[in-house]
Amino acid sequence: MSKAPEIGSAAPDFTLPSLQLVDGEPVRRERTLSEERGHPVVLAFYPGDDTAVCTKQLCSYSSGLEAFTDLGATVWGISTQDLDSHEAFARKYQLRMPLLADTAKETVAAYGIGLGSMTRRAVFIVDAEGVLRWRHVAALGLTYRDIPTLTEQLAKLGAR
Repeated sequence: MSKAPEIGSAAPDFTLPSLQLVDGEPVRRERTLSEERGHPVVLAFYPGDDTAVCTKQLCSYSSGLEAFTDLGATVWGISTQDLDSHEAFARKYQLRMPLLADTAKETVAAYGIGLGSMTRRAVFIVDAEGVLRWRHVAALGLTYRDIPTLTEQLAKLGAR
């Protein structure tokens, strides 16, 4: 397993296909982290679509999305399932943020969160300049970082 990038270092760049429901319609397009410069990005890596803890986590972030956008941040959910799986998951729970498909597990490897064939639950906050400012990598993935924890970290970026 490769090592997670260090706080204060450039976040590993990547381009992945994504699915986002816009007014109930699926929009598929590629997303590149470096193209998001100018505002912070929350990268929420999760083990699998439509699993208990992942569903709770992504539904929480989706229903509270304004807490992130009010701080100028974008939230991306990232897992190794394909876009068809993401679309079914997003439709079932009306998820509003983009879900990115890292089917080759290259981004998972770049962020050092692979665990055999699994992906660790992890959240990385990347600032407006593309620098990694905060991370949490779960040991077991049975819990996740809640919105107040993440928005507290995002709010600290405004003081930089």
